[in-house]
Amino acid sequence: MVGHWQPLVNPDGAQILDPAAWVAGVRPFLLENSSQFRTNDPNAFTSSAWAADFNEVKALGSEKSSVRTPEQTHIALWWQSTGGPTILRNAVARDLLNAQSDATRNDSHDSDNASHDGDNDRHDGDIVDSALLFAKLNLSGADAAINCWNDKYYWDFWRPWQAIHQADRDGNLATEPDQSWTALLTAPYPEHPSGHLCLDGAHLRVLQMFFGTDEIGFDVTSSRFGGETRHFDRFSQPLKEIIEARIWAGLHYRTADVQAQTLGRKVVEYMTKHYFQSER
Repeated sequence: MVGHWQPLVNPDGAQILDPAAWVAGVRPFLLENSSQFRTNDPNAFTSSAWAADFNEVKALGSEKSSVRTPEQTHIALWWQSTGGPTILRNAVARDLLNAQSDATRNDSHDSDNASHDGDNDRHDGDIVDSALLFAKLNLSGADAAINCWNDKYYWDFWRPWQAIHQADRDGNLATEPDQSWTALLTAPYPEHPSGHLCLDGAHLRVLQMFFGTDEIGFDVTSSRFGGETRHFDRFSQPLKEIIEARIWAGLHYRTADVQAQTLGRKVVEYMTKHYFQSER
């Protein structure tokens, strides 16, 4: 059926199953239900927005793209090799907290009038703050993923490789089929919205709010890409890059990426309003 997702299959014809399909039906930890922040529907096939999304990923996301640069190819593959948003954001949070703790410890060591009891109070506060950050990071990420996977199967939208093969059926004269087109990367579940960006939108918003600024430098290390580490100067920087990277990978249309990061932010806004309120 035009516009509907079709499962990936192995060369022998066996379906490649979505290992996370069960997430769509999980009861959320914070949200009222698993579809609370339903994304807008994918672009209508007759719209110019659909043609723009289609042609962008067709040109940039092909396995043999002639317009995607080597650097863009590297970045697309690198983000796919980091072990997933949850693993990498917890690592980033841990590194930043350790750095913050070391700085505080050095300041305390240099202060001759810091009492022993004061040190204990400060250390307890560090533990509480750390626990709070990881709770917010992982609960919002979990609910963003739940809502996201519920959306994926609700919209049941086709991946670029499916759309590009069947573009003669979408009714849009600005899209043309290419039966030989293959994506740089594929995934065995519906396209809309982007799972990676749902979690990224939540995680990075939590980090911005916790540290009170967007301008903090941090490193991200790939667990399966030769251990390559890349540095970012602010939390919003990787978010912008991942939106592009999922298009360069041939995995998503821009609309799915943008709506996904919005979904993640909405989960954090809801969490901030209804949970973890200070009693002091």
